[in-house]
Amino acid sequence: MSSNENDDLKILAEDGVEAEITESEPKPKKPARAKAKKSERPARNLEDEEGKIESTEERGWYVIHCYSGYENKVRHNLEQRIDSMGMKEKIFDVVIPTQEEIEVKDGKRKTIERHIFPGYVLVNMILTEESWFIVRNTPGVTGFVGMGNQPTPLRPEEVNSIIKRMEADAPVVNVTYKIGEKVRIVDGPFNDFRGTVSEIDPDKSKVRVMVNFFGRETPVELDFLQVEKS
Repeated sequence: MSSNENDDLKILAEDGVEAEITESEPKPKKPARAKAKKSERPARNLEDEEGKIESTEERGWYVIHCYSGYENKVRHNLEQRIDSMGMKEKIFDVVIPTQEEIEVKDGKRKTIERHIFPGYVLVNMILTEESWFIVRNTPGVTGFVGMGNQPTPLRPEEVNSIIKRMEADAPVVNVTYKIGEKVRIVDGPFNDFRGTVSEIDPDKSKVRVMVNFFGRETPVELDFLQVEKS
């Protein structure tokens, strides 16, 4: 082989083109790799990505997470999916834990329904792969609460505590003042007196205010609703 031919082969090899080393013994070609058709490729299994879900035949309360402020939307979406997919025998109830709260602001009292656990919704269900899939893929749901990929049901005492808070007879009073702040008394014998908050008892919904009475500081115990931020 001439030097010109060697130079040509060198140039071809540098350009990424396979060149025959000798005329009598061509370089063996690699067998073509068969490309799998799109339809023949194995489907992506959700269990492979999320981990296998351990099913149970017992009803339990499970907690799902969603974006804060979307709790009602998630409940509506999930209830629609339960109806349309015939899952009432596996998914029984969807609850947003709330409690009534009285907010005192700018001298006005307003009763509001506050979410106890913003961003969380409770689902009473029998955990199977099918029920898990329906709940997990409801629009707005970002996941279950649990260990790893396995949802963990709430303990009975946790459920009872939440129900007790939801069924409380007296609404919770949300105060906007803190210890050391100036407040005005808006009800009772010390109406329109001003003083300083010295103690707050949320369990009894009581506040102690130091009021200047007859030239001396006098502690006055009042209900939360009898005081507003000055």
